[in-house]
Amino acid sequence: MDATGWRRMETAPKDGTRILVTVRSSEQGPAEVDVAHWARADQYGMEGWRSADSHPGQVFSYAEPELKCWMPLPRAGAAPMPAPWEEGEELFGSGI
Repeated sequence: MDATGWRRMETAPKDGTRILVTVRSSEQGPAEVDVAHWARADQYGMEGWRSADSHPGQVFSYAEPELKCWMPLPRAGAAPMPAPWEEGEELFGSGI
């Protein structure tokens, strides 16, 4: 599997690994990149995608439809934060 680039959410690891995700644009704002991980149900909520890294002291839960795609978290100092995937950009290859 390619080590770079956005990937389908269906292939994201659900073992607690922290990953980058593109959060879909909505009436609250444009698409953005966040750090998230899959979490089991606990005192903070139901099983699902959560983010606490981008907003210290706050835990955000994402519904599956809110997340467009994912990529591995880059190594420290390896690269700047990628731009979110935007509608109209090729995603996952052309399928040819």
